Amino acid sequence: MRNSLKIATETLKMPYTGLVERQVDPITGFRSLLSKKSFTVNDVISEFYWNVIVKTPSYLTVQIGENQHIELLPTHLECANHSCDPNAFFDTTKKQLVCIKPIRKGEEITFFYPSAEWDMDRPFECNCKSPNCIIHISGAKYLTKGQVARYRFTDFITAKLETAKR
Repeated sequence: MRNSLKIATETLKMPYTGLVERQVDPITGFRSLLSKKSFTVNDVISEFYWNVIVKTPSYLTVQIGENQHIELLPTHLECANHSCDPNAFFDTTKKQLVCIKPIRKGEEITFFYPSAEWDMDRPFECNCKSPNCIIHISGAKYLTKGQVARYRFTDFITAKLETAKR
């Protein structure tokens, strides 16, 4: 029975915030990032950086420019999963993971994948169960005008959306 299994966790220090916990589901192997403290809107959850820029996206990248995709450092930030009702945002200009709605201690930290990728490497069917779930997650390029209005996007994606004149 799934509830009886112990989930492996690793506690990690993060700038400004104390602790988060990387969790790995022993059955699926899926990783997630849990908050070890509460955050309020606009709190910086973590700073981030990168040391390599690649030309093509992967499931672990965040887009910062045309044909410029980064893998987040510290690496535990790659465990932040997608939600159509996200509580965090990767501000690639300030290099900060920012709280965009209150996060309780123990809650999963999530972000909206299309907020940071124009055309994703691995589109997927979302199962977040949010009332506003957009179901097919494939990148900001494919969002409707109504969907765009509900989310915050990186500066690069915002510029792409403006150019696309949705």
